[in-house]
Amino acid sequence: MAYDEDLANRIRELVAAEHAEEKRMFGGLAFLINGNMSVAASGRGGLMVRVPPEDTAALLARKHVEPMVMAGRETRGWVRVAPEGIATKRQLQSWVTRGVVYARSLPPK
Repeated sequence: MAYDEDLANRIRELVAAEHAEEKRMFGGLAFLINGNMSVAASGRGGLMVRVPPEDTAALLARKHVEPMVMAGRETRGWVRVAPEGIATKRQLQSWVTRGVVYARSLPPK
């Protein structure tokens, strides 16, 4: 499944001031801040969000949020938000901001 172009455009609008680099990764479209992935329009639908690893468990308790699984393993520091959890601009903005702020806190690559 290809990533959602509409979602990618919504993310672009939100990260425009960040000068995010776009890169096709993992079947989706990732948005990088200083070389670090922040969020991605997932090829499996929904949004992948990079978060502080210590916040992962608490975020998984939220509605429409599930662990990101790669190669059969849960990836700490990443969550997947279902389309229902990012339907409004406000919902998407909250997640995109979370991912951008965390990516910006990491050393540039």
